[in-house]
Amino acid sequence: MRQAEAAGSDHHRQFFLGTSTILTLICLSFFSVKAEDAYRYYTWTVTNGTIYPLGVPQQGILINGQFPGPTIECVTNENIVVNVINKLDEPFLITWNGIKQRRTSWQDGVLGTNCPIPPNTNWTYKFQTKDQIGTFTYFPSTKLHRAAGGFGGFNIAQRSVISIPYPKPDGEFTLLVGDWYKTNHKVLRRTLDLGNTSLPLPDGLLINGISNGSVFTGEPGKTYKFRVSNVGIETSINFRIQGHALKLIEVEGAHTLQDTYQSLDVHVGQSVAVLVTLNGPSKDYFIVASTRFTKPILTTTAYLRYAGSTTQASGPLPTGPTYHIHWSMKQARTIRSNLTANAARPNPQGSFHYGTIKIARTIVLANTQAKINDKLRYAVNGISYLDPATSLKLADWFNIPGVFSLNTIKDGPTSGLPTLGLGTSVIGTTLHDFIEIVFQNTETKIQSWHLDGYSFYVVGYGSGSWTPDMKKRYNLIDGIPRHTVQVYPTSWSAVLVSLDNKGMWNLRSAIWSRRYLGQQLYVRVWSNEQSLFTETGIPANALLCGLAKHKHS
Repeated sequence: MRQAEAAGSDHHRQFFLGTSTILTLICLSFFSVKAEDAYRYYTWTVTNGTIYPLGVPQQGILINGQFPGPTIECVTNENIVVNVINKLDEPFLITWNGIKQRRTSWQDGVLGTNCPIPPNTNWTYKFQTKDQIGTFTYFPSTKLHRAAGGFGGFNIAQRSVISIPYPKPDGEFTLLVGDWYKTNHKVLRRTLDLGNTSLPLPDGLLINGISNGSVFTGEPGKTYKFRVSNVGIETSINFRIQGHALKLIEVEGAHTLQDTYQSLDVHVGQSVAVLVTLNGPSKDYFIVASTRFTKPILTTTAYLRYAGSTTQASGPLPTGPTYHIHWSMKQARTIRSNLTANAARPNPQGSFHYGTIKIARTIVLANTQAKINDKLRYAVNGISYLDPATSLKLADWFNIPGVFSLNTIKDGPTSGLPTLGLGTSVIGTTLHDFIEIVFQNTETKIQSWHLDGYSFYVVGYGSGSWTPDMKKRYNLIDGIPRHTVQVYPTSWSAVLVSLDNKGMWNLRSAIWSRRYLGQQLYVRVWSNEQSLFTETGIPANALLCGLAKHKHS
């Protein structure tokens, strides 16, 4: 009898456990479906078209017939699906400047991680704006396409359940500011390919694709967020609004101390967000952008219009700095993190005490200009980068030998003449390393450096040559995390970065002619663990090129 009771009890227990497991799976399935973040779908057709940004007709790159391209507006953690249809006569890629591509370096859109989209074909990007907020951009990464258009804004708003550290603005504007050439991008490319000279000074500046004419209208007494990005390819700019102060609130995804400025330097590839209160007399005001560190200085204007205004903007334009390197460096040091503010998550930004973490490795990267095989090239630590026919990411995934070499590029500047390096500019690192990168500018022109996949903490700027003793001057408390940092002429900039995003990541000059001629490299962040928690597998729709064409099963 007891055996029967025991058997009945075991049967009941098995039934109960089975039912419980099924209910648990159903609940998990339900919650995973309910908890999945929203999807935003886009179809972008990329074509050539005639545009008139500086008043003369020229060929530009349009997205869905638009120049600049459409702005992506999304919310933290949303999934972005963009089907790019390439109707150009050349292979094409778009990169998402500042979007971290958590676990998805496959979607980064540069030649080291993606094969380009051939003409008259399409490819679909799929990625998540994981744990990000802020002001970003996208643009072409292939050849010199960026000089012809194909760029746009990419804004990520806070989730409604997460507070923002300032009163909600009454509206916002996206301003894409950048230099522009009247010359066709293929002609510019041939100029660089000939190897005799760098690009000349651009012909002008644009705000949202036009020179001298964009209008931004707001209600008197209200406050607006201005998202300002430098989408140019060559020159830093200074931004200001006649009669209005700029309260800085965000830089490339990080809330800042809310200092007030009369003008702000925004270097190539960088983005900022400011609050502007319309507290003046009801009329129009000049919005001004001018180049920094150039002779002559290029200037363009747009208009801040109070609703109902019938009075045109007048008077002298608000003046900005011209060459003044020390002025710009001093301003850069004032841009710091708001440690009490949250970001994309509820926890404060300051909860990551980067200044107390032991540095595992210091890498000093020196840029140089040189003639290699009688042609102008730019190099980093003695190697001028060339893209191999097989993407580095595919070679890594399929274990294809001979495409790239780890650690050929050294951790510090080298002596001797620079050399061309086909796939040799890859620095090997380990997932979760905490490293220091020092950008040493040996030239008399300003530099701008960008790292895909990450934000790094900007901890120091200085003149002359960096030495380890400079670490005593670092800001180890509230340095701003950002994806692009300027390096002033014959100066250095230092950053700290936690390598917590596995992948193959482009570290490049944001000044596009320099990148095109070799001032870039890749950082391979690696672990032997194969886990979806650290990196997804190769996408089912992955394009294959070079030696990888024969590897995909």
